[in-house]
Amino acid sequence: MQTLLTAAQVTLTISFLLYASWSDYKTREVSNRVWAIFAPIALALTLPELILYNPQNLTWFAISFGVTASFALLLFYAGGFGGADSKAFMCIALALPFFPQTLFQPLFADGVSPLAQNIFPFTILSNSILVAAATVIGMILLNAKWRITTGKKLFGGTLAAESLGKKILVLVTGYKMPIAKLKEKWHVYPLEDVEEGNGEEQLKRKLVVVPRDEGRNEIVERLSKAADAGKIDSHVLATPGLPMLIFVTVGLILALVFGDIIWLLIRFLLG
Repeated sequence: MQTLLTAAQVTLTISFLLYASWSDYKTREVSNRVWAIFAPIALALTLPELILYNPQNLTWFAISFGVTASFALLLFYAGGFGGADSKAFMCIALALPFFPQTLFQPLFADGVSPLAQNIFPFTILSNSILVAAATVIGMILLNAKWRITTGKKLFGGTLAAESLGKKILVLVTGYKMPIAKLKEKWHVYPLEDVEEGNGEEQLKRKLVVVPRDEGRNEIVERLSKAADAGKIDSHVLATPGLPMLIFVTVGLILALVFGDIIWLLIRFLLG
């Protein structure tokens, strides 16, 4: 029975995260109904499992949830999390406060860290951050490929005058994309903009390191007009802005299969 309850907790969590990730990717929104349904079901599965089989862990359950919820809210108000990300971790803390060792054994024997045993959502968070960081490598490779295949500069025109810091930021978060595609994909954001003057020589291109929904379409239109007039290249830097929930879902799956990746890396480095 305990195994069935644990399996239900894991299935519930993965199912809701997959749906939330899909919704966030498609619409950049996740309905509050998702978390309103997820949370009580998670609690209804976790509490009986703890009361019947692990009553000594009830205190740690409260600690795990309290620490996770506090940290999620802190990141939300600090701007590091969106509202959906914060609510997702609160629900995860209700469903999977500890690593589900009765059902899963990571491929690596040392994969279950002390943190995963007591505050499993933090392991999911650290794994998801690593996955998000890995996308940086993908962006760099895409930009290197574009530079080699086209022979064109990544920062042409007045973009060359932008600071090194800005250039690095856009290179690790975005890649070159045809403006025509950028217009079609509303969830992709331009990482550059243009300021029109009275003459071609006064056209100024600049980098946008913090893309936002507000003004996105206006920037795309300005870039399109400049490209049609032959003032800039038809490819511009843009970022897909993948939702954090996708990385959280992948982080959970990695945690179940491999365990706490940062813990494994530390143990490997320390020998």
